[in-house]
Amino acid sequence: MIAGEQLRLRLHDGKLIKDRRYHLRTYPNCFVAQELIDWLVSHKEVPDRATAVCLLQHLIDHDIIHHVCDKRTVIKDAKLLYRFRKDDGTFPFNREVKIFMRGQRLYEHLIGEKNSILQLREEHGVAYQCSFPGCQLIDWLLQNGEAESRRRGLELCRALQEHGIIQHVAKKHDFFDSGLLYKFYVNFRRRRRLSELLNEGDQDDDQGVVVSTQEDNHPDSPFVLHKGRPREGNGAFQSVESSKDLKQVASGRRGSLNSLQLVSAGFPPFVQLSTTSVVIGDALGWGFVVRGMAPCYVQAVDPGSPAAAAGIKARQFVCQVNGQCVLYLDYRTVTRLVMTGTRTVVLEVMEPLE
Repeated sequence: MIAGEQLRLRLHDGKLIKDRRYHLRTYPNCFVAQELIDWLVSHKEVPDRATAVCLLQHLIDHDIIHHVCDKRTVIKDAKLLYRFRKDDGTFPFNREVKIFMRGQRLYEHLIGEKNSILQLREEHGVAYQCSFPGCQLIDWLLQNGEAESRRRGLELCRALQEHGIIQHVAKKHDFFDSGLLYKFYVNFRRRRRLSELLNEGDQDDDQGVVVSTQEDNHPDSPFVLHKGRPREGNGAFQSVESSKDLKQVASGRRGSLNSLQLVSAGFPPFVQLSTTSVVIGDALGWGFVVRGMAPCYVQAVDPGSPAAAAGIKARQFVCQVNGQCVLYLDYRTVTRLVMTGTRTVVLEVMEPLE
């Protein structure tokens, strides 16, 4: 989302986004796909036009841009008109996005002040850059009209912490109206290169992809679903590779399914129908990697993550997310269900027979 917003502002400055007329109709605040691809290549944001197309498709898939008539869900290197959803008011402002944007606005205001409360401070003998006591942040919110009472200010700060935007400097405490030190854990001003959105772990293959997100691919970001892609010889994750028993669903009906129906529909055989786990995300995310198109499965689990603590294991198939059946959904849809919900995710998983 940050990378998309930075691109939108640059395109407005460069006059690539403007009102355009097509077939006797005027479309406000739009751009031509072919012109944007030219711009991306000339500004060295991407190495070639094919990569530019992949990047724009990525932005479409994450609801950052869309065709002006919403008739084309696949981007083309052609003279077709597209728009940023933020320019026409169709951006999906769910609660997490609203909190994220509120945090970004507060961060910009605080860091731009001459005598900002973001300063070098010390707690338990350790110095922390750009930190602030919790009580001072609430004072600032009241003074600047961002909260109508200390209780409202505390609720806002706890919502920011819940979504990983601010954290205790040592990540040991919840947010309190006290002298404990906190800091922003999302650097909203870091210039996001668009190529970051198309990292190796986000490329499609025959079996699926490693889940990544649009907001911030920095390893310390609270908005990434995983801490990093597992590498050969790296014991940081318990992982599995895709295998022949991970089949794509070709047919079968939705609804309550028993094991026989699942197998007949193209799913691999399971040890049990399902196991429910509650995963409470921390500042680094949930700690698991999802692959596959349908059904999705857990490709890797960080041993020290909330997912591991909740009992999620590699090779389990994802059956439900927060009560919604996802057996027939691809990885992008499953990712959105996780990322747009609360930090607490209820997963129902199934295990294949060995």
